Amino acid sequence: MFRKSRKATMVFLFAAAAVVSFAWVRGRTAESADGGALQSGAFITVTPDRPLEIEAASVTENASFIPVEVDGTKMEIIAVRDSRGAIRTAFNTCQVCFGSSQAYYKQSGNSLVCQNCGNRFSMDRVGVQAGGCNPWPISDEGKTVTEDKVVIPYDYLVKAREIFSNWKVDY
Repeated sequence: MFRKSRKATMVFLFAAAAVVSFAWVRGRTAESADGGALQSGAFITVTPDRPLEIEAASVTENASFIPVEVDGTKMEIIAVRDSRGAIRTAFNTCQVCFGSSQAYYKQSGNSLVCQNCGNRFSMDRVGVQAGGCNPWPISDEGKTVTEDKVVIPYDYLVKAREIFSNWKVDY
């Protein structure tokens, strides 16, 4: 009986490891500035010599939440394709609620939902809608979008550090 229990435990552990490995591979959302693969949850360090680069092919209708660290401040960038296929980007914090540690968005179906106030909006509004309870847009002046990638320079990201000062204090 012990052997069957041990065998079942080993099968369960192997299956769990396979699921975790699959989730890790699917969780990669972008390329790091040095070209290495980015695992969801691993922060990309952006410096004056190293901008944030997001591979355009990795951006889909499912929002990517790209973790970035700039001069010690942790933040996230939302990258998503709208209904026309255009790439939209924004900072993952609410323009009204940003002072709260819960002022970040999660995807629910075809919408993003603020975890602080519950505001919902479509992916087509990401990076376009300014003011109110929307993610803080990354303006066209704050990024370069090519067929291959989206580049957001250090100088633009460093200016956004203050809106993340109380964000997700518990990583």
